[in-house]
Amino acid sequence: MRYSVTIATLCLAFASTSAFALNQYYAMPGNAANGEQIFKNGKGDVPACTSCHGMEGLGDDAMGTPRLSGQGYKFLVKQLSDFASDKRKDETMFVMNTNAKGLTKEDHQDVALYLTNLEQPFTPSDMKAVKEMGMTPVGTRYLGKSIAQYGIPERDVPACHSCHGFNGRGAFPIYPMLGGQRYTYLVAQLKKWRDGTRSNDPMSQMQIVAQKLTDEEIYNVATFLTSAPKTTMGNARIPHLQ
Repeated sequence: MRYSVTIATLCLAFASTSAFALNQYYAMPGNAANGEQIFKNGKGDVPACTSCHGMEGLGDDAMGTPRLSGQGYKFLVKQLSDFASDKRKDETMFVMNTNAKGLTKEDHQDVALYLTNLEQPFTPSDMKAVKEMGMTPVGTRYLGKSIAQYGIPERDVPACHSCHGFNGRGAFPIYPMLGGQRYTYLVAQLKKWRDGTRSNDPMSQMQIVAQKLTDEEIYNVATFLTSAPKTTMGNARIPHLQ
């Protein structure tokens, strides 16, 4: 008997467990105090992370930098490692490869540990401000919500939720948090996955998905995800809190 397992099926297995709960059941080595010191003040020739990502690690739409606070530990460590090895190229601020190389493996872990525990209030991108900047078109939220929740079955596009959890709140240790992420960063990364300028995803999953999305669909899903809270109005319970 032969079995066919789709990417969406594999992702759903990870997403069925709460993100924070998964974060609790694997080792997160590091020194959060040192991570905070590096994040806020830098180290040697490496500048403070706050200069691009903000004091609370919430990112900046004008700069195109991502929210880092509350992100998955292993995901953050992997990105820093990939920047250090040039497996991932920073084509936004053009500094992450140099900065990551200037830190040790232990420093990567320390910064990641500090950030994953830096829980901040939900703060979606200010779409009015993004629109006024005129750099990135703004999408239609309800159309993006449909893609995030149901995908586009006729084109074999899986739902974002199937890998990244409800409203993209993350399915750690593999899949990062997308809900509440900066809009311009989400758009830029989806386009990079699509054209191949970013390729450090597990099993090329994001490249495969993004290649099937139009510009309009990318704007729509990013508009929803940046404003997608971790809970619903009818159920304010986040699984890891109770």
